[in-house]
Amino acid sequence: MAGHTVTRAQLTEAVYQEVGLSRNESAELVESVIAEISSALERGEMVKISSFGSFAVRQKGQRIGRNPKTGQEVPISPRRVLVFRASHALKHQINNGLNQPASGASASPASAARAGAAKSAPA
Repeated sequence: MAGHTVTRAQLTEAVYQEVGLSRNESAELVESVIAEISSALERGEMVKISSFGSFAVRQKGQRIGRNPKTGQEVPISPRRVLVFRASHALKHQINNGLNQPASGASASPASAARAGAAKSAPA
């Protein structure tokens, strides 16, 4: 694993570079998308993003767990958990990326996507 994390600031910068909005407008757009996804998940709705994946909230029931140090049984309360399922397109893109040499760490996610699209485009 590369250990690199994409941040909100980097997403904002990618939108700024690709779409041509101002930096403030780009930041507002990124925040708006994240807020809409979050509120849909809070309402228990599934969020599907084509060619990326789907997010869903799953209800887990109460169960009995064990304290690994003492071995004592402990009840684990019911809770809601976030589940992400990657699309086949994203899985394919990730697995094909393993065969490619690693690009520079400074490349933006948008420029990496453009480079991948240029390689697969017919000449």
